[in-house]
Amino acid sequence: MKRALLVAVTWLAALPLLAQAPAPAPPAAATPVVATQAIGSKVWVGRHAEFEEFLRTARIERVDKIPVGVTKPERGFFAAGGLAASAAVKHLPMGQRGGFWEAYKSEIAAYELDRLLGLDMVPPTVERRVGSDLASVQLWVEHSRVLKDVDQKQCPKPIEWAIQVCRQRVFDNLISNIDRNAGNMLVDGEWNIILIDHSRAFGSDKMPFEKEMARVDRAFFEKLKALDEASVMKQVRPWVLGDGAARAILKRRDKIVARLETLARERGEAVVFPF
Repeated sequence: MKRALLVAVTWLAALPLLAQAPAPAPPAAATPVVATQAIGSKVWVGRHAEFEEFLRTARIERVDKIPVGVTKPERGFFAAGGLAASAAVKHLPMGQRGGFWEAYKSEIAAYELDRLLGLDMVPPTVERRVGSDLASVQLWVEHSRVLKDVDQKQCPKPIEWAIQVCRQRVFDNLISNIDRNAGNMLVDGEWNIILIDHSRAFGSDKMPFEKEMARVDRAFFEKLKALDEASVMKQVRPWVLGDGAARAILKRRDKIVARLETLARERGEAVVFPF
């Protein structure tokens, strides 16, 4: 028992903060999540189908421009009293823009893959027509801040935080998300990490966090290993560019599994799979 605890503490101490996060601001400028306002934002957990149906069918009363984001997202507002107040809307047909592959369908693919893995870090996202065009419609996450506005050192649950960081790195490698940054990761009052903005994912075979991907919890690793082609082709294939892009997910999965298993042999199972 003492040895296991020592391994866990050593692992946690060695884990860097999120690689994409900026250096912590001076205390006076930091904007931590306030403990007295600890409100969880993952209201969809256990209610995925209910939220998906609402996002597909609820009437959108107005759509406003969002002043941040290079992909020019919008915010659609539902009638008061419904299951959700608003959603992020993206009109991005598949194609190259400014040197980047972008597609609103990638937002849906990321959510569907999150569901297959039981990750629950990507908010419910569906396809529907908004105005005259099809778009991705993603549940707007309430009671959260972007990572760049959060002092990670104040997290009261460092082990749980570290597990989420490791899962995020694996997931972003799996979906080839070249656009992860501290402005498209959200943190709620319970210190849950929520991942948004995946329109540039699935467009290449790059694994941007390959070097930082050295640990993950055993439960998530086993779900990753169990990911099968039939499920990927059924759930994710409709939202990516053809069979090749869908099978590329599994090829990246194989590389991720091989890397972590190699590290486990070299460094020990307790170091690579500490929980």
